[in-house]
Amino acid sequence: MNSSNLWESPHPSKLAHTFSIVARDPESGEMGVAVQSHWFSVGSVVAWAEAGVGAVATQALVEASYGPLGLALMQAGKPASEALVALLAADEGRELRQVAMVDAGGGVAVHTGARCIADAGHEAGASFSVQANMMANPDVWPAMARAYRATQGDLAERLLATLEAAQAAGGDIRGRQSASILIVKPISTGRRWADTAMDLRVEDHPEPIRELRRLVGLHRAYEHMNLGDDLLGTGETEKALQEYRAAAGMAPEIEELPFWHAVTLADLGRVDEALPIFRDVFARNADWATLLPRLPKAGLLRDDPEMMRQVLGVAPKAVKRET
Repeated sequence: MNSSNLWESPHPSKLAHTFSIVARDPESGEMGVAVQSHWFSVGSVVAWAEAGVGAVATQALVEASYGPLGLALMQAGKPASEALVALLAADEGRELRQVAMVDAGGGVAVHTGARCIADAGHEAGASFSVQANMMANPDVWPAMARAYRATQGDLAERLLATLEAAQAAGGDIRGRQSASILIVKPISTGRRWADTAMDLRVEDHPEPIRELRRLVGLHRAYEHMNLGDDLLGTGETEKALQEYRAAAGMAPEIEELPFWHAVTLADLGRVDEALPIFRDVFARNADWATLLPRLPKAGLLRDDPEMMRQVLGVAPKAVKRET
C-alpha cells in the first residue's frame, strides 16, 4: 500500500463529534462498533467492520478512509496497533482525529488528537476501547468503560449498555440525534451479507439510543423467525414452531410474526391451533385476511378450500374474500 495515496479520497472530512465503542467479544469472537452523536446518520461515516478482520470507529473531524484502510491493513496481517500507527503517520490532520480499532485477535489501538474538541478522551481495556469528544464533561468515557466491563450478555447488549452509560454521564454537549450498531462475525465466509450479524442505524431521532435498543429487540425477534424458517426447511417442525412463538412473543406489536406462525400451522394441517392466532391477527389488521388466499398460488400454503374457508371464517365480516 502506497502511503502517499492514503488520503486521495473523494470524501471530504466530516464533523462527527461523538462517543463510540469498538470491541471484540471474547466468547463469540464477534466484533462491533456502536456510536451516538448529535450529527445526522453518524453510523454511515464512523462505524466500519469486517468479519474475521476487525472493527474501526473514526470520528471527531472524520477521515472516513481510516475505516476501509484500517480494515485493509488488518486484513493484510497487521495488528490494530500497527495499522493505526501507519495511518496516523500518513495523515497531516491526525491531531483533529479520534480513531479506535480492534483486530480479530482482540488487539486494540486508539488515538485522540490534541486538537479534538474538549472534553475529549478515551479508555482502552481488554479487547475494547471507548472514546468520546465534545462531551459535556470528562466523566463520559470512564463511565462507558465501567459499563462495558460490568454488563452481562452478548456483544450487542454490552455495546448498548455502553452507549446508555455515556448518555447518562452527560453525553454529547450538543445533545443527541443519531446512533448505530454494527456487529460482524468472527470468521469471514467471503459473503459480506452473511458475515454481518447486526447492522442497525437510527439516522434522526430525539432519543436515538432508546430507538436503537428497540430496533435491536426487533432484530432479535426476526432472527428467531429466520431460524424457524431454516428449521422448517430441514424438517424440524416442532423446533421451528418454537422459534416462531418466541419471535411473536418478543415483538407482540408486529402482526406479521404471528401471521406466518399461523400460516405454518395451517399448512401442516393443524388448523385448530392456527385459528386463534389468525383471529387475533385479523382483528388487528384485516388486510392479512385479504392476503391469505393469495398464498397457495405462490406455494406458501397448501391449496385446501375447506381449510381456507375455516380460516377466513374468523376474519371480520367486512373483509373482501379473494379467490
